[in-house]
Parts: sequence; structure tokens; C-alpha cells
Amino acid sequence: MNTVAHKNLLEIGELLHDTATDRVGEFHGAMPGWWTLRTPGAGREWAVESGAVEPAGAYEYMRAETARLNARRRRMP
Repeated sequence: MNTVAHKNLLEIGELLHDTATDRVGEFHGAMPGWWTLRTPGAGREWAVESGAVEPAGAYEYMRAETARLNARRRRMP
């Protein structure tokens, strides 16, 4: 597992893979021992242990883009 070592290397909005739940989310912030991720496209935020995340790969980027497009489509009249 290629876990993300340190939050200072991350930027808000960086795409990460939550290995504990197999979810993809954008980095949103940090608390001691925990990071908050948000579903791409301004979805719901959740907390994940900092050791349970890894950088998103090509597959996770594809999943995130699909989720973002589906969310945008649902908002259309």
C-alpha cells in the first residue's frame, strides 16, 4: 500500500483513495490522526484515519470524474 505520508504535502482538493471504505474523495482538511475527504463535485464530507489513504490512481480518477458528472446531471432540470 502506498499511503500518503504527510498532510503538508497535500493541497485542498487533491484526490485521494480511502482504502478503508474504497471511496474516492478530495482532501478537505486535517485533524490529529484524521483527515476529512469530500466526495468529488461538492458531495458529503467524511473523516478517515490518516493512515488509510493513498494517492488516487488512474482508476480512482475515472471513478471520481464519473461521480462528478452524475452529480451534475442530477442537478439539471
